[in-house]
Amino acid sequence: MKKVIVLALSVISAMSLASAQELKFGHINMQEVMYLMDEMDSARVQMEQFNNDMMETYNAMMEELNNKYRTYQEMQAHWTPSVLATRQQEIQDLQARLQQYEQNAQMDATNLQQQLMTPIIAKANEAVAKVAKANGLIYVFDVSAGAVPYFDPAQSMDVTAQVRAELNIRPDKTLPQAPQQ
Repeated sequence: MKKVIVLALSVISAMSLASAQELKFGHINMQEVMYLMDEMDSARVQMEQFNNDMMETYNAMMEELNNKYRTYQEMQAHWTPSVLATRQQEIQDLQARLQQYEQNAQMDATNLQQQLMTPIIAKANEAVAKVAKANGLIYVFDVSAGAVPYFDPAQSMDVTAQVRAELNIRPDKTLPQAPQQ
């Protein structure tokens, strides 16, 4: 009986080792891939234009507020109490509008970014899935996210180049270099 149990444990251990050796893992730098996608270039241009438009409106509102405040400071000694109260209310209303504009602009920027990023992320994920399936991988870890504290590159396939090819990202297209200090 003891021999049967030892034999069964040996078979189970051998099967576990054999199946563990068949597992194939991959890794990718998703940030790099997504940054280099043509769709991301377009999204960056749209976000930049949106931010420029928002800043133009914000600056115009700030200029109006500064002008009203400057006029208020210069003229307050000459105004009647009712004119003074009206001008104070105008400044407060403009400050409230400016604050509301900032909140709305931030929310609009977040919504636009999400709207632009959703199809980019989906396309990148589809390419990763296609490459992973073609290579028989069971997992692909995103090493750029920082959630993988360790991986052994010798036992994990780097699929970044293959996914870049799947997405038609030119091989010579690289991330911008950080300015040296």
